[in-house]
Amino acid sequence: MERPASGTAAPRQRLDLGLDAAALTARLVDIPSVSGTEEPLADAVAEALAGLDWLRVDRFGNNVVARTELGLDQRVVLAGHLDTVPVADNLPSRLDDEGVLWGLGTCDMKSGVAVQLRIAATVPRPNRDLTFVFYDNEEVEAERNGLGWLAAAHPDWLEADFAVLLEPSDGQVEGGCQGTLRVLLRMAGQRAHSARSWMGVNAIHAAAPVLERLADYRPRRVEIDGLEYREGLNAVGITGGVAGNVIPDACQVTVNYRYAPDLDQERALAHVHEVFADCGVAEFVVDDHSPGALPGLSHPAARAFLEAVGGQPCPKFGWTDVSRFSALGVPAVNYGPGDPSLAHRQDERVSTESVLACERRLRAWLGG
Repeated sequence: MERPASGTAAPRQRLDLGLDAAALTARLVDIPSVSGTEEPLADAVAEALAGLDWLRVDRFGNNVVARTELGLDQRVVLAGHLDTVPVADNLPSRLDDEGVLWGLGTCDMKSGVAVQLRIAATVPRPNRDLTFVFYDNEEVEAERNGLGWLAAAHPDWLEADFAVLLEPSDGQVEGGCQGTLRVLLRMAGQRAHSARSWMGVNAIHAAAPVLERLADYRPRRVEIDGLEYREGLNAVGITGGVAGNVIPDACQVTVNYRYAPDLDQERALAHVHEVFADCGVAEFVVDDHSPGALPGLSHPAARAFLEAVGGQPCPKFGWTDVSRFSALGVPAVNYGPGDPSLAHRQDERVSTESVLACERRLRAWLGG
């Protein structure tokens, strides 16, 4: 990422890890970090962690990894992404009289990052060795995901017995995650003057079978390890048209398939091909694809974590980087403050008490 080209250096952002997790969340929110612009926040995180002499701190691009090296029997990763979705008139942060913090990233997932930083700063001798991972570009296409780049370039930095991804889960353990597949369905036609429409083929009209198939589609509900995952197959975009007097020769429907983790990528793709096999699609393009992850709650480390933090485990509706840890052979769960249904909304917010409670539970689990 390039520095500002105005000729004036951007002011250095600083983080005070002596703040409680709720106040630290507000400070993190007020350092904007839309995907692709995480460098100032990554700088601030790296600088704050570098002041903790019990941590080794490494950096790869805008990804920061810090870890204890106590030689303990087990290593746990606490991971969270630094980026947010685009600003929607929801910065800076605002704390209301009810103890609710409002603003972009409060829920997804700067409150989780604040908890990571507080544990790093205040638990110098945990009962397990700890690795703290702060990474960029989670909210965009998979090929830009910082955790993916870390796994490819420095897989040893991510070696662990268990991982906790501090994605918003409303203080409940969420097992696994859905896979996500995005495809572009392109329809072909032939241009003509709209006054002589019979001389052309309308590609937008040709998309009707695709839209009908989506409207009639009945998604699966799948139970895995006692957790019910709900799938979804939806149009998330449609483009077409040339001018107000032209029959269009092209139309594209963008479809997103969120599938249960009992399917691998090959089977998920085959299913979507089958759904639209007879809909007259001229071109089928895979635009983005990330596999899901099974819950893994039967793993001893996951069971021990669930017993420590309490609550009823739930399925994760959505894709998270537990999938990447699963691919690395590291069992992982989602566990963080914030209601996931508020993620990406203009009125995104988090209860400060939920942030503090998450910190307390993790601290108790880690012997802090």
